[in-house]
Amino acid sequence: MKTAACSPLTPPLRQDITDRRGLARDAARDLVAVAALVLLFGFWLGWVADLGLDFALKALLVYAAGAWMVWRGLGAHPHARFGPANRVTLVRLGAVALMAALIGEALPRAPLDDMPAAAWWLVIAATLTALLDAVDGWLARRSGLASAFGARFDMETDAAFTLVLCALVVQAGQAGVWILASGLMRYAFVAAAFAWPWLNGPLQPSKRRQTVCVIQITTLIVCLGPTVAPLLASTLAAISLALLTLSFAIDVRTLAQQRPTPPEN
Repeated sequence: MKTAACSPLTPPLRQDITDRRGLARDAARDLVAVAALVLLFGFWLGWVADLGLDFALKALLVYAAGAWMVWRGLGAHPHARFGPANRVTLVRLGAVALMAALIGEALPRAPLDDMPAAAWWLVIAATLTALLDAVDGWLARRSGLASAFGARFDMETDAAFTLVLCALVVQAGQAGVWILASGLMRYAFVAAAFAWPWLNGPLQPSKRRQTVCVIQITTLIVCLGPTVAPLLASTLAAISLALLTLSFAIDVRTLAQQRPTPPEN
């Protein structure tokens, strides 16, 4: 008679496979649902603002790139459910994709031919997207489904949101192309880690880092306001960029101090 140890699948392993399959189904359902929402809102905005049908396809393409990365990283998700917090972050990713699709578009045309009104709608949409950032963390803690996967997903969505806002600020003529440094800094940091692996070292959670991120996103949204003069917008953007640069410099210094010392010959 076979013992449990000789069984092809012991109960813990069978449970783990069941959990992973359930997680995959849960995540796939949410990814597809948000994709449908992106497509629906994309077609609606394309019609209302006369952006054309290709606007929805652009938004869907951007979302698909993010969704593919989420799917690839699902193996690091420690829970059997995708979770409400990750669903909120996924909705934020969809909103970022729709805003990213506005890059390169001449806004607006009929029937929304009032530029200030259209700009305010963009500010409102960006503000709601930013406010959702406070919801996903709270949901993760309340549901007991907080994880490193969710924190990374949230961080990368914030980084993409920042880059999109920077591009929209430049497109609106509110600041020069130099403001793109705010959105590219995170990606430059990741790229630098390939050359200097010690940059991949652990960093403790930081209120300073969170505060600077909030200031950065809030400032960029303010810069998109149609009543904000370009000079004021550029000044605010420059200050927020300086704060972000200082925050990254502090983290780099911390990582440099804790990197392993090479053995002496």
